[in-house]
Amino acid sequence: MLLLIRHFEQACLELFTAGKISGTIHVCLGQEQVPVALRTLLLPGDFVFGNHRSHGHFLARGGDPAGLLAELMGREGGVCAGVGGSQHLYGDRFLSTGVQGEGIAVALGVARHLARHDPGRLACVYVGDGTWGEGIVYESLNIARLWRLPLLVVVENNGIAQSTATSAQMAGSVERRAHAFDVAYHGADTTDVNLLRAVLTPLLAEVRAGAGPLVVEAFTTRLGPHSKGDDSRSPEDRRAAAALDWLPAYADHFPDQVRRIDDAQRELVAGLVEDVAARPEATWAP
Repeated sequence: MLLLIRHFEQACLELFTAGKISGTIHVCLGQEQVPVALRTLLLPGDFVFGNHRSHGHFLARGGDPAGLLAELMGREGGVCAGVGGSQHLYGDRFLSTGVQGEGIAVALGVARHLARHDPGRLACVYVGDGTWGEGIVYESLNIARLWRLPLLVVVENNGIAQSTATSAQMAGSVERRAHAFDVAYHGADTTDVNLLRAVLTPLLAEVRAGAGPLVVEAFTTRLGPHSKGDDSRSPEDRRAAAALDWLPAYADHFPDQVRRIDDAQRELVAGLVEDVAARPEATWAP
C-alpha cells in the first residue's frame, strides 16, 4: 500500500504536467505511512474525513485506485463522476474537502451521532499543522472533550503550511494546544508502520470505549510541492526533506521484498493510467 500510493502520486504529478489532469492537485509524497498505519486500525463502521491532500487517505481506506484516477482525469468511472476532482472525494464512509478545518467540524457531528447510535465506532479526521490556524479546530476540540466524543484527530505535521514554515506561523505546539482542552495527545515521530500501529492500537481502543477525543500528531515530511510544481523551499530544505523519506530505509532493510513489490506497483499504476486515459470523458447530470 505504501508503494501503491507512492507510484500513484508520482503518476498524478506526471499527468498534471502533461495536461491530462485539470484544476489543481496536492500529493502526499513522503506522508504515505500515516494512513497506511491506520489502515488496519480503522473499522468498516468508522468514518474517515480527509483534506486537500487525501489521495493516500482514500486509497488506504480501501478506495478504488482506478476510480480515483478516473475522477482526477475527468474520465468515465470516477468516484464522483468527475465533478469532485482531487480535493472533494466521496466513498464508503469517506469524505474529503479542500476547505481548511471544515473536516474537523463535520467529523465532530458524525462523532456525536456515533456516540449516541453506534457506540464503539469513531470519526477520524486528517488535518495538517497549518489547519491549527483555524478557529473551528478549537471549537471542535472543546465540544468533543465536553461531550467525550469518539473523535480521532490525526495531524500530519510536515513542518510547512503551503510555503510557510510551521515555526514561522505557529506559537506553542499542537501538544500544548490539545492539553489546553484536556484532550489526550500522542506524538509519533517514526516512519515504521508496525511501530505506529502498535502504539496507536490501545489509544484508539480508549477512544472507542468512551474516553473522549484523541489528537495524534505524526511528524512527517512533504517530499513534493505544495501543489503541482510550486515548491518554494530552498534546495537545502528539499534535500533535508528527502533525507527523511521512509522508502530508502525500507529498501535498505528489505531490499528483495521492496524491489519485487515496487516493480509490481509501478506496473499496476502504469496499467491504470493506460486504462483510464483510454476511457471517454465523464458525464454528470444532477
